[in-house]
Amino acid sequence: MQGKLNLIAAKASKDKRIRFTSLIHLIDEISLKQSYDELKRNKACGIDQMTVQAYGENLQERLKLLAEKLKSRSYKPQPIRRVYIPKPGKEEKRMLGIYTVEDKLVQGVLKKILESIYEVDFLDCSYGFRPGRNCHQAIKVLDKATVTKPINYVVEVDIRKFFDNIEHQWLLESLKQRIKDPKILGLIKCILKSGAVDDGKYLHTRKGVSQGGVLSPLLANVYMHYVLDLWFEKIIKRQAHGVMQLIRYCDDFVICCESQTDANRFLILLRDRLKKFGLEVAEEKTNIIEFGKKTWQLFEKRGIKPKSFNFLGFTHYGVKSRRGKWTAGHKTSKENFARKLKEIKVWLKQNRNKFPLKEWWPVLKAKLVGHFNYFGISGNIRCLSQFQDKVKLLIFKWINRRSQKKSMTTENFWLYMKKYPLPKSRIHFSLY
Repeated sequence: MQGKLNLIAAKASKDKRIRFTSLIHLIDEISLKQSYDELKRNKACGIDQMTVQAYGENLQERLKLLAEKLKSRSYKPQPIRRVYIPKPGKEEKRMLGIYTVEDKLVQGVLKKILESIYEVDFLDCSYGFRPGRNCHQAIKVLDKATVTKPINYVVEVDIRKFFDNIEHQWLLESLKQRIKDPKILGLIKCILKSGAVDDGKYLHTRKGVSQGGVLSPLLANVYMHYVLDLWFEKIIKRQAHGVMQLIRYCDDFVICCESQTDANRFLILLRDRLKKFGLEVAEEKTNIIEFGKKTWQLFEKRGIKPKSFNFLGFTHYGVKSRRGKWTAGHKTSKENFARKLKEIKVWLKQNRNKFPLKEWWPVLKAKLVGHFNYFGISGNIRCLSQFQDKVKLLIFKWINRRSQKKSMTTENFWLYMKKYPLPKSRIHFSLY
C-alpha cells in the first residue's frame, strides 16, 4: 500500500489542483491488516466492549467481511462511547470519544490516504499531529522569530471548544477541494454522523469531531488549513504593514507581529473569520502581548518587567543572555509545573501500598523521563531540576506514609537513590 500512497503524494505535489476520484479501493484486507497491527493493545474498548486481542481471534474472516461491507457501502460506523477526563488545572472536563476496534481500523487506513494527499498541501506554519513535526520545532521557530525578526507584538489566541464546534458541512467542503471520490466522502460523513452514547443515552452528532479518534487530528488540521492557514498567508500577510508570522499546533496558535496595527486588525478580522466557520475566540484567553527585543529594551529603560505568555505548556519571556543582550527565554509554565507535580503526588499516594517499592519504581522513572523529554529544551534546566527535587521529597514523604511507623530513614532513602538513581534532568532539544 505504501507504494500506492507514494504515487498519490507525488501526484498531489505535482498538481495542486488535482482532485482524486478513486481512493476507496485502497481500503482492502491488506491495508486493514496493517492498520490492525499498528493498533495499541492496551486502549479502552468501544461500546461493543471488544478488545483488540478479542477482535484478532478470527481476524482474517473479520477483515474480509469488513472489506466487503466497505466495497458495497453497507459499512456503518458504531456510535462512539463518550468519556470525560479532567482538563489540566480546570474544573471542567474534556470530552473524549472511544471508538470500536473495527472503526479504528477503517480510520487508520483513511488517515494514511488523507495524509498522503494533504501533507504536500499543509503549510510550514503547522506543526501539530504531522509526521516528522512536533511542538519543539514550533517553539524553535517562535524563538527564532522573536529574536532575529523585528517582532514587537505576539497575538495569543485560544479557540473555544474547537473540536466540539467543527461544522461538518464546512469540513466536507474542505475535503472536496482535493477529493472527488463520493465513497470516501460518504465514509467520512458516516464517521462524523455516527452518533455517541453518553451515560447510556444515544445522542446525534450534528457538529464536532470527537477527540480520541485516529482520524480526528488530521481532520482538524484540514479544517484549520482552509479556515486559518491559507487565509492568513493569502490575505492577512499581503495586507500587513510589517512582518507577520503564524505558528500553529493544531488549534493552538500565536501570531508574531511587527506592528500593533497589524496585531489589532488581525484579531478583529479573525473573530469574523472564525464565526463564518462555526468557531469562536475564547476572549478570556486571547491577548496581544508586547514581546520582542525593542520592547524589552524600552521596558528596561522604564524599569518595567517584560510581559510573558504561555504556548504549548511553556512560558515565553524576555531575558538577558550572559553577554547582556536581550533574548527569548522558555520555561515550564507554572500551571503545567504544578499539574505534573500533583499528578505524581496522586500516583504515589495511590500506588505506594498496592505494590512493593521495586515494582513501582521503574514506572516512576518512566514518568520522569516523559516529563524531561517534553520540557527539556534549552534554557529550562532550572525548572527541570526543581521538578526533580520536589519529586524526590514527595517520594520520601509517601514512602513513609505506608504505615504508622517511619519505614525509611533519610540515610536509607539516599542510599536507595544512589543504588537505583532517578533519571537526571537534562536538555533533550536544543533551540540553538
